[in-house]
Amino acid sequence: MLKPQTLRPLTRSLQQAAPLVRNAVASTGRRGLATVVAEEKDPVELDQITTLPNGIRVATEALPGHFSGIGVYVDAGSRYENDALRGVSHIVDRLAFKSTKSSSGDEMIEKIESLGGNIQCASSRESLMYQSATFNSAVPTTVGLLAETIRDPLITEDEVQQQLETADYEIGEIWSKPELILPELVHMAAYKDNTLGNPLLCPKERLPLINRAVVEAYRKEFYKPERMVVAFAGVNHEEAVLLTNQYFGDMQKGTGPSLIGVGDKHTTSSATPSQQAFTASHPTPTGAPPQTSNLLSKIPFFKNISTSATSNASVNTSFDTSLNFPPIDISTPSQYTGGFLTLPPSPHPRTQLSPASPTSTSPSKPSPSPPPTSTPAPPSKRSSEAGDPSARAGPEKHGWIESCIAFNHSYTDSGLFGIAASCTPPQVAQMLEVMCRELNALGQETGYSALKEGEVQRAKNQLRSSLLMNLESRMVELEDLGRQVQVHGRKVGVKEMCKKIEDVTVKDLRRVARQIFGGEVKNVGGGSGAPTVVLQEGELEGWKRKEFGWEDIQGRIARWKLGRR
Repeated sequence: MLKPQTLRPLTRSLQQAAPLVRNAVASTGRRGLATVVAEEKDPVELDQITTLPNGIRVATEALPGHFSGIGVYVDAGSRYENDALRGVSHIVDRLAFKSTKSSSGDEMIEKIESLGGNIQCASSRESLMYQSATFNSAVPTTVGLLAETIRDPLITEDEVQQQLETADYEIGEIWSKPELILPELVHMAAYKDNTLGNPLLCPKERLPLINRAVVEAYRKEFYKPERMVVAFAGVNHEEAVLLTNQYFGDMQKGTGPSLIGVGDKHTTSSATPSQQAFTASHPTPTGAPPQTSNLLSKIPFFKNISTSATSNASVNTSFDTSLNFPPIDISTPSQYTGGFLTLPPSPHPRTQLSPASPTSTSPSKPSPSPPPTSTPAPPSKRSSEAGDPSARAGPEKHGWIESCIAFNHSYTDSGLFGIAASCTPPQVAQMLEVMCRELNALGQETGYSALKEGEVQRAKNQLRSSLLMNLESRMVELEDLGRQVQVHGRKVGVKEMCKKIEDVTVKDLRRVARQIFGGEVKNVGGGSGAPTVVLQEGELEGWKRKEFGWEDIQGRIARWKLGRR
C-alpha cells in the first residue's frame, strides 16, 4: 500500500504558518481598515468657457468617455426671419454637408461615413445646430468637417433646387398628419404674425422665391462668429480652444461668410426658382374664410383663424426681388396674441384638440433651460404623468379619450404650456371640459382635485430621473451644454437643477398655475393673456357633426376662469 509522502511536510507547514496568521489578524484588529470614499462632483465643475477675439465662444465639459461630442450652435432660426427670408432656416438646415470648396457632395458623404459616428444638422425656432458624436481620436477631423460645411459650402443652384423639391415633399407629408403639425399650428396661432409664430417649415408659397442668393443673404446675416457657440463634450478645454481657433479663429467679427463663386459645371439646372413647379397639396379649406393673419392666410390647409388680441404685428409677404433685403431686428421680443385655429374635418374618427397658455421665461434665469431633449417641464403635470396609473379623476378614466398629454415649450423670452388630446368626435365638447378642469385644478387651494403633496413629489422624482437619464446620452449632453451657453452664458449643473426641482413646493405650483392660466404672465413683449386653441374635428359614420365655434369654446374656457377674453 502506498502512503502519501507529503502529508507530514504539509502539516508542518500549516503549523508554522499559524502564528503568522494570528499575528496578521491581531495586527488588522489593532490598525483597522482604510476606507476610500469617492468625492461626488457635479459635471458642471469640469465646464470651461473661453471667448475668442472674434467673439466665438468655446464651451467644454471634459467628462471622460469613449466618445466625444462636438457641436456648433448658430443664433439663428425661424423667429428671426423677416419677410424676405421667411422659411430659409428650413432650407439651410437641409443644405448642410453638401459640396464645399474642397470636397464634392460624394466626397462629403464619404468623409461622414468614415467617421463612423452620428453627425447631423437641425433647425429650431431659436437655433441652428450642427452636431456630431464621434470617437475621441476623430475629434480634429470632425471639427474640420463641421467648419468646412459651415464656412465654405458651395451651395450650387442645383443643390438648392434639390432641397426645395425635398422640402416640398416633406411639407406635404407633415401637413397631412395633424399629430405632427399640431405644435406648429399652436405656435402660429399663439404668436400670430410675429417671431415665435413664424413657420418652422418653409411655407409652400415661399419655395419658388428661394434661391442661392437668398441663402447667401441668410448666411451673411446670421453666420457671424459672435452669434456662434462651439461646444465640446468629453474633450480637454485647451485642445478644444486650439481646434476652434484653428478652424474658426480667422472669421471676421460682425461679418457672415460669403458663398464662393461657382463655375458653370456647378449650375447645370435649366430651371430657375421662378420656373420651378412644386406639387405639395393640402386639403381644401371649408367653412368660414380665413380672417386677418398675413402668414396663416397664405396656407390653404387652414380653415379658420381668429385671435383675441389686436393685430399690431403686421407682415407683408412680398419682398424686394432685387435682393436688397431689409435689415433684421433680432432684438424684437415675442408677442403672445392667443387665438383659435381650426382645420378641415378629418376622415379619421377622432378629434384633435390643443389649448395652450403663455408661460414666462427670462434669459437671466437658469430654469427652464432651452434644449427640449433635456429640459424638465414644470412639475405641475397631473398624477397620470408622474407614474401613478391609479391617480384620481385624471383624463385617462374616460374611455372615449384616445390620448392626452401635457406639453411645455420654453424660449428665451416666452413659452407655451398646455394639453394636447384626441378623442371620439361626439365628445369634443366634453374633452374641452376635462382639459379645462385639469388646468383649473392646478391652481386650487382646496378640494378633491387640488394638488397633493404625494403626487407632486412623484412628479419631481420622475422629472429628476428623466433629466439624469437623458444626460447619459453624449448628444443630449452636448446640446444641453451648447444651448445653455448660447442662452444663459453658462451651463446650469445637474445638482443645481435637481435642487431647484426639489425646492419647488405645492404652494409654488399653485401660484404659478394661477398666474399662467389666469392670463397674468408679464413677458418682455407683452401679450393678450387669451387662450390658444387648435381644433380638428373628425368624421364618424352615422353621426352628424355640429360646428364647435370659437364663441362657444371661449365661453366654456371662461367659465373655468382660464385666460382673459
